[in-house]
Amino acid sequence: MYGNALIFGLQLTGGSTSVREGWEKLRVAGAQVREMLVAAAAAQWNVDASTLRAENGKVLGAKGKVATYGQLAEAASKLPVPEKVALKDPSQFRIVGKRTTRLDTPSKVNGTAKFGMDTKLPGMVYASLEMSPVQGGAVRSFDASKAKAMPGVVDVVQIPDGVAVVADTYWHAVKAREVLSVQWDDGANAKLNTAAMFEATRAALASGKPIGVKKVGDADAAMASAAKVIRGEYLTQMLSHSPMEPMNFTAHFQGDRIRLIGPTQWPDAVQGAVAKMLSLKPENVAVENTFLGGGFGRRIDFDYILQAAQISKALNKPVKLIWTREDDMQHDFYRPMAVHQLAAAIGADGKPTALTWRLASQSVTGRVFGLPPEAPDGLMTEAAVPPYEVAAARHDFVKQDVGVRVGYWRAVSHNMNAFANETFIDELAAAAGKDPVAYRLSLLETQPRFANVLKLAAEKAGWATPAPAGRSRGVALMEGYDTYMAQVAEVSMKDGAPVVHRVTVVADLGRMVNPDTVEAQIQSSVIFGLSAALWGEITIDQGRVKQFNFDTYRVMRNHEAPQIDITLVPSTEKPGGIGEPATALVAPAVGNAVFAATGKRARRTPFTAEHLAKA
Repeated sequence: MYGNALIFGLQLTGGSTSVREGWEKLRVAGAQVREMLVAAAAAQWNVDASTLRAENGKVLGAKGKVATYGQLAEAASKLPVPEKVALKDPSQFRIVGKRTTRLDTPSKVNGTAKFGMDTKLPGMVYASLEMSPVQGGAVRSFDASKAKAMPGVVDVVQIPDGVAVVADTYWHAVKAREVLSVQWDDGANAKLNTAAMFEATRAALASGKPIGVKKVGDADAAMASAAKVIRGEYLTQMLSHSPMEPMNFTAHFQGDRIRLIGPTQWPDAVQGAVAKMLSLKPENVAVENTFLGGGFGRRIDFDYILQAAQISKALNKPVKLIWTREDDMQHDFYRPMAVHQLAAAIGADGKPTALTWRLASQSVTGRVFGLPPEAPDGLMTEAAVPPYEVAAARHDFVKQDVGVRVGYWRAVSHNMNAFANETFIDELAAAAGKDPVAYRLSLLETQPRFANVLKLAAEKAGWATPAPAGRSRGVALMEGYDTYMAQVAEVSMKDGAPVVHRVTVVADLGRMVNPDTVEAQIQSSVIFGLSAALWGEITIDQGRVKQFNFDTYRVMRNHEAPQIDITLVPSTEKPGGIGEPATALVAPAVGNAVFAATGKRARRTPFTAEHLAKA
């Protein structure tokens, strides 16, 4: 959607904004067009517009008069756009709020849907790009003689990001790339390793300059004089986006213009960046978007598109650049690592009287939009302040750049902050000897939407009854993107790690357009979040990412997926976003279930046997 008001007016998909941002203005636009079509028909038939009605793609009048929207479109387009229009009362909705079938499902099932990988142009060649194994590294020298002698090779081209082998087929390009000899200058990141990066992030909590999020009362003073203080530290790992379709784009440079075809979440930025890079007029840069094949925030960045454009210009041919899975995993813009430190002063009733919260992590927005280091970053502090009633609280954060390039990852900082907050509140409940659901409810007396989804989730999950033999339950609660959600995870333990059998989700996202799509988004978000919570982790040694493919970076398989029970709360509130929140909430729900099962508090993701053994 062009001009997304929730994301700085950009043509950008992200932040679970599509329905939230478009709901009102698309309703208004539809009503305006309806009135213009009716007015055109009234003029054509010389009748009063109030005697006509529009429905099912037609304008209908007395005595069987009928005209399709298509027949009226040209005349309607010449009429002035009405400024004030009457919107349909929700009681008259025939489609909104009802389960409807997606129109693109048949094409995705029968293979006719066009993804970036499906793009074909006359005379097109294929490129495979050798990039530095260390982020920020550069080519020192290369020998292309063996690669050029391989079957089908058209050329070998150096661009700023590496050396591209171009051939008549993708397979020929990949095989020739295997014999390419490149010497690298590893640059400043040559000695990076995950352990040191975590230590630097933890150290920043004490040495960095905190940026305030929210402050109520004097939490530090209350903490200093408290009889009982509980503290917790929580670590979340770097993650790869790893969409099923690796990065790819097709570019055709033709003198003073270029045609770009493929998957991107940010078309207008692509147009501007390519125009600047190639010294073209923006209107001479055509960007044609395809289905994404998975984005999750990765395709907000467009490094792979710039690469395709550079290679095409060098050859003056249409070029499809395709990254391998290994390229995709080792040259991602990763979800940043984070370290949270929380503390709470506890009163005689077990409830917190004061709370402090501090996060250290890397700012994605600083990289993408040039946000100054000292500036607040709302995309680092989503769900930072939970809904629980605490008399005195301080929430702040520290920006810490660990040297790798980071990007927006599904649910952005909700997934890190909700993990810390919902694990910590569970720890407070355990210290108070209270049931986790009852303890939360006692702190939600002024938060009816939170309390409602929590009560419903507990009811639907059978919280008041014992879990099946060998299983335990954990709960988590969050608001994200104007959606209120609670989850209950049911797990067992096997070989020191959790197996998730069931996830109960209750969501209050205000008014829904299509409940079927909402359920699908929740299901996919739970699976996506579970992959990260149970296994996903990007680690670095000597500046090199150690994970190459799905054998070392696990994602959930069909047979591992839990039963997902979803309850959608009927609501007339404004629409909330649903593409991301469930991703953030499943990790703390599972972690809290692990505590219920083992007595070990899971303060670090992923919940591998190795990490839990150190808990």
